[in-house]
Amino acid sequence: MGSPNGGIVGVINPTSFGKCTVTSQTTSGTLTTQPGTRLASIAVVAGGAGGGGGNDNASGGGGAGGLRTCSSFSVCGATPYPITVGGGGAGGPPSAPKTGATGSNSIFSTITSSGGGGGGGRGTAGAAGGSGGGAGEHTSGPFPGGAGNTPPVSPPQGNPGGTNAPSPATARGTGGGGGATAAGGNGTPTVSGNGGAGSDVTPIFGPGLPNSGVYAGGGGGGIYCGTVGTGGTGGGAPGKAIPSSSASNATTNTGGGGGGSGGQGAGENIPGGAGGSGIVIVKELNKASGVWNLKSQFSAQKSGTWPQTQFSLDVDYLVVAGGGGGSTGGGGAGGFRTSFPGGTKLTLSGYPGTAYPITIGAGGVAGAGGVPPYNDSIQATSGSPSIFSTITSTGGGRGGNQSGPGTTQSGGSGGGGGRNTSDAGTGNSPPVSPPQGNNGGSGVPGANAGGGGGASAAGSPGTPGPVAGNGGAGSSNSISGCAVFYGGGGGASTEGAPPTAGQGGTGGGGTGGGPGPEFGTGGTDNTGGGGGGGYNVGPTGMGGAGGSGIVFVRGPSTAGFAAAPGTNTVTTLPAPAGGCKVATFTVSGDLTIS
Repeated sequence: MGSPNGGIVGVINPTSFGKCTVTSQTTSGTLTTQPGTRLASIAVVAGGAGGGGGNDNASGGGGAGGLRTCSSFSVCGATPYPITVGGGGAGGPPSAPKTGATGSNSIFSTITSSGGGGGGGRGTAGAAGGSGGGAGEHTSGPFPGGAGNTPPVSPPQGNPGGTNAPSPATARGTGGGGGATAAGGNGTPTVSGNGGAGSDVTPIFGPGLPNSGVYAGGGGGGIYCGTVGTGGTGGGAPGKAIPSSSASNATTNTGGGGGGSGGQGAGENIPGGAGGSGIVIVKELNKASGVWNLKSQFSAQKSGTWPQTQFSLDVDYLVVAGGGGGSTGGGGAGGFRTSFPGGTKLTLSGYPGTAYPITIGAGGVAGAGGVPPYNDSIQATSGSPSIFSTITSTGGGRGGNQSGPGTTQSGGSGGGGGRNTSDAGTGNSPPVSPPQGNNGGSGVPGANAGGGGGASAAGSPGTPGPVAGNGGAGSSNSISGCAVFYGGGGGASTEGAPPTAGQGGTGGGGTGGGPGPEFGTGGTDNTGGGGGGGYNVGPTGMGGAGGSGIVFVRGPSTAGFAAAPGTNTVTTLPAPAGGCKVATFTVSGDLTIS
């Protein structure tokens, strides 16, 4: 008599033919599984809470929504599953009780993640939730942050918010909201707590998820006068200080907590920042191990659901962000991050045909120059980030305006300070190792502006004499097979006669303007160079725009690369590179690996 399992000896294993399809559900609805799916990986992120509001006082950051994951969850094939995606909580009102609203729950089947707890107002503890809200300011205390992992589950879905510190009326530090992997920071008398860090779920679901796969960061605490708390990675919003026209909202579909209010700004009462809505991610698994029934195997192969072999590929990368726009100070270069040569490669894994989205950061917009009549309302903008898989390079900081501190911004490399100010933007912000950039040069009150920072050197400061600051030098890299400089800072503008404007840093930095010519030149596209600073107001004296970024991915000769759209290219390098494949992205697109 024949064997009932087709001649193969052993137990027939349960199987799942989900083709590793990933669905990111950003609104409530229904997901119908594929016919062959029996197992799935699940992430459920609830809505983040709002930060606390204020009028003449500061408030705590909102707690992140709860984040729960399951790597192997049993499901039925061809079955509709209702999904609830929780909304973010509203920011707290400027009048009592001022506490931010709790986020709403997200649900998939039997998995429920709880909304984040609101940030506290003046003299108020943070509210409990998936992650707890930060406590509001007061001259007494400390008041506690809200409890996280409420109601309790295992593993925990979040962390508590931070406490405030008893603070004088001139400071008023508050607590940060809790995040998925860390508690919110505690406030000090002059520094508010940071939002707790969120969680990266790409090890479970792979690349290409919204917000790069990082969710549930806590909101930063606001402060009346001092240093605000930063938002936690995963969509948490930073806190605000006075004067500020509004508090910061968390990123949509991250479950991030809203930023705490700093209180009164421009004569207004300021509500807290809103929490970010949640997200539910489902990966329908392919699982086929052990002994198989021949009939089942043949049927699966015929229908195209038999599991494919995953690849694992080590690649080198160079990711350069967009440069900052110049105003009077030079724009900072876009962040410069690379593994080539000799650094830690990035490991990509997946099934043949996996597409990796790549974002090319735009250069920042140019701002006004600065002889009378000053027009500081025409501010330059910072560059945009470039992103490949888990690597994000930050856009360069904008150059500073003619007057008024605070117009310079930090970034991959910092923007140069404007004329009549001593500002300088900070580079390598947020910090990574190795550093992605350098500081901008400071301006000189009543004299010349500073140059934007570059990938390998800081921007030069202005001088009291006729010389403006040069842009910092970029870095040379040969990942493409040729040595090319990227990430030069923008040169600053001058009031000197004869003109002695700052020169752009090697690597695409724009040159500054002066009495003639008055305009700054733009950073070179696809280098991440910062824009040069301008001398005058109007179309003849504007600063230069920042240069757009670029991304390179280099793999072995056996790698199957395809780049889209068609303006991006794939080349094979000749000896001695051994036939390595190099994908070059000058615009945003997808790298497909076969």
